[in-house]
Amino acid sequence: MAGTVILGAQWGDEGKGKITDLLADRMDYVVRYAGGNNAGHTVVCGADEFKLHLIPSGILYPHIISVIGNGVVVNPKVLLEEMDNLNSRGISTENLKISLNAHLVMPYHLAFDRLGELSLGKAKLGTTHRGIGPAYADKADRLGLRVQDLLDEKIFRTKVETALKRKNAILAKAFGQPGFDVDQIVEEYLGYADRLEPHIADTTLMLNNALEEGKEVLFEGAQGTLLDLDHGTYPFVTSSSPTIGGVFTGTGVSPKHIKKIVGVAKAYVTRVGYGPFPTEQENEIGELMGKKGVEFGTTTGRKRRCGWLDGVLLRYAARINGLTSLALTKLDVLSEFETIKICVGYNFQGKIYYEFPAHQSIFHKCVPEYVEIPGWRSDITEVTKKENLPKEALKYIDLIEQISGVPVEIISVGPKRTQTVWVSEEIKPAQIENGPYLHFEDYDPFSGGY
Repeated sequence: MAGTVILGAQWGDEGKGKITDLLADRMDYVVRYAGGNNAGHTVVCGADEFKLHLIPSGILYPHIISVIGNGVVVNPKVLLEEMDNLNSRGISTENLKISLNAHLVMPYHLAFDRLGELSLGKAKLGTTHRGIGPAYADKADRLGLRVQDLLDEKIFRTKVETALKRKNAILAKAFGQPGFDVDQIVEEYLGYADRLEPHIADTTLMLNNALEEGKEVLFEGAQGTLLDLDHGTYPFVTSSSPTIGGVFTGTGVSPKHIKKIVGVAKAYVTRVGYGPFPTEQENEIGELMGKKGVEFGTTTGRKRRCGWLDGVLLRYAARINGLTSLALTKLDVLSEFETIKICVGYNFQGKIYYEFPAHQSIFHKCVPEYVEIPGWRSDITEVTKKENLPKEALKYIDLIEQISGVPVEIISVGPKRTQTVWVSEEIKPAQIENGPYLHFEDYDPFSGGY
């Protein structure tokens, strides 16, 4: 029973890719459990660079079985393009498995995503137009198509016909747009089926059997806690559950199999797109964080908003997910600052909130209460032992542990594998110098928050 979960403790873009890569070499399986191709990361393997959106990062290790779970929504065209790109560059996708219960992103989902955003005007959510939100909406409306439907032409055609009766009517009446053709969609998607069939599997049975046998399974999270459909800053959220609950619904494994839940948090906070952000620094501080942290999305190119670390949100993420440890990333970015702040509470109309407020009006209008400490103003990118960090950096880490109630076990001081401080030798990988590492990640949070 050896399940490890890596998930985002903020609004995504925390650097989960590097942490996933560092722990992956000792794994037998790496599993993606939520989201779609609205999520992406850049994978750096030696001098090569790969852009992945659906395939788990374990694909770069030949001994790992990479699994796309039932909680993911799959655009088969995008998936096959990724597979072709990897295969053409010498990376085998033979060990990729796709849940037969994962839902499909259909052509009309992309249309509704784009048209829905246009209709919202200034109230738009900032979706990536990948059709992710509408695909999840159809799943909840029991109008979705699943990967297993690709294996039966009669069933697939019937379900497409049923969906298009409603979709084409809405496109015509609400948007004045032409509808989609059943035959064209069926022909396109059944063409995908021929190539995907060898990879389609009962991944729930596969993973449960593996865990019962004592195999090491890593559940790779996309996006972050505050983008969760139920527990995030709704409606500026994604359409799935990137929190711990999504692991179980998105894969079919039992909580009893999970032994470690690693929350990944930047040493500061970033957010892409719209939505409340109490500690945001719309000034030279935020600009410097963005510049030093290279805070631009590799998939979208969108500039990330930056701000001081929010301890209230971090404590909330620890509680919601039951975090057993923290991986703190980009600590080196804060080396630029004379003093460093961390939010310890929110002030709303004179009342201090030390826990995440359930009411949106409070969170949208609150003023952060900060603790300020001296910065270290020195290069820490070559530090590999915790005791060799400046005393000011150690105090900052200690504050984070006190506020969150969770020990910091991994500290990233740069993008490379070697630029990592391992507080716990127990989880340190055997190979640090070798193997691929995930350089920058760009989990774009907005998949259509409806």
